[in-house]
Amino acid sequence: MLWPMIAIALGFAGIAVLGVLAVRVFAEVRRLARQVGASSERIQRAAEDLERAAAPLAASGQWRETE
Repeated sequence: MLWPMIAIALGFAGIAVLGVLAVRVFAEVRRLARQVGASSERIQRAAEDLERAAAPLAASGQWRETE
């Protein structure tokens, strides 16, 4: 009777550890998603700034490719 109780206790402890780790992974995934979203917004703003900066140069026709 002792061994089955120990097995049940260890099984419960293992499930509890997995639950804690799952919560930690979930929190890190949410943090990573926020960082990816913020980085995506910064990249989008930089692309818009680059497009605005290049528009006058492209309109003037002064840009030419170097050899």
